[in-house]
Amino acid sequence: MIFAKELGDTLRGALTDDQRVVLLGEDIADPYGGAFKVTRGLSTAFPARVRTTPISEGAIAGVSAGLALAGYRPIAEVMFGDFLTLMFDQVVNHITKYQTMYADQATCPVIIRAATGGHRGYGPTHSQSLEKHFLGVPHLRVVAASLYHDPRVVFADFLRRDEPVLYVEHKLLYPQHLTLPVNGMVGDLIATSSGMLPTVRLSAVPREDCTVSVLAYGYQAHLAAKIVERLAIEEEIFAELIVPAQIAPMDWAPVLSSVTATRSLVTVEEGAGGWSWGAEAASVVSRELFGTLRRPVDVVASEPTIIPSSKAKESAVLVGSAQIEAAIRRAS
Repeated sequence: MIFAKELGDTLRGALTDDQRVVLLGEDIADPYGGAFKVTRGLSTAFPARVRTTPISEGAIAGVSAGLALAGYRPIAEVMFGDFLTLMFDQVVNHITKYQTMYADQATCPVIIRAATGGHRGYGPTHSQSLEKHFLGVPHLRVVAASLYHDPRVVFADFLRRDEPVLYVEHKLLYPQHLTLPVNGMVGDLIATSSGMLPTVRLSAVPREDCTVSVLAYGYQAHLAAKIVERLAIEEEIFAELIVPAQIAPMDWAPVLSSVTATRSLVTVEEGAGGWSWGAEAASVVSRELFGTLRRPVDVVASEPTIIPSSKAKESAVLVGSAQIEAAIRRAS
């Protein structure tokens, strides 16, 4: 189950099941089928409801808002998440405000899909993880794709609600195989989950034997899972990995439950460090469990600088396996 194909099949299912669903985005029509081929075949099957747009993210957001207000369920693709900045005004000042401004007499359930992240040598304006700029926007849900969350379940949740949502899809997830929990396991890791958009917890041993909690989402969760498994097998360093689907607003209960047991937390994200998701996690956990923690929360994020085009230099800026492993070792 390749993530990009499963996501494309999810969108196909949504278009089939609900005539209100409309897909908009740049170059999403056949034969191109989108920059990462997620929408390949959809415009042929649904020519009236899968539409390629001009190169204007502001226009995509505005048209999506109008469609949503008119009763449609628009899904807007942002080819590169860097260009979410061109939608920011529409999202923050319009899409997220309509329902409250008009006393629930209007809803604007726009779903925005954005390909984010680096490690592909795409340079300063095509490699960023900008989701932290949308965290804390009232009435906006921010959800991160991962290999441990079924996109069908995720989009069923989106389409069941009347709320706008930003769905961030790290580019390096597209060619990966989904590793959904099967019989309580993901590979050699014990898997448990809770909630409709589940927070998945992975560990090699029961929680009470773990010495550190690791909180990560998206592609960084995939990297962290590999490290958690290897350290457990090779060195008996045991960590519990917590992978939320929804990263804002956050359900902190699974995190607090884990850290209560391990008394140590590492957060991981690919966005630039400072004023970040990890910083918010550190604030919440420190406030709730200050007397329990063995050490300060370790917030792992990318360097706060421009992402280079050179892959070697890019690797030095962006969070990768080495930084995650070092943090786990420090916190264990």
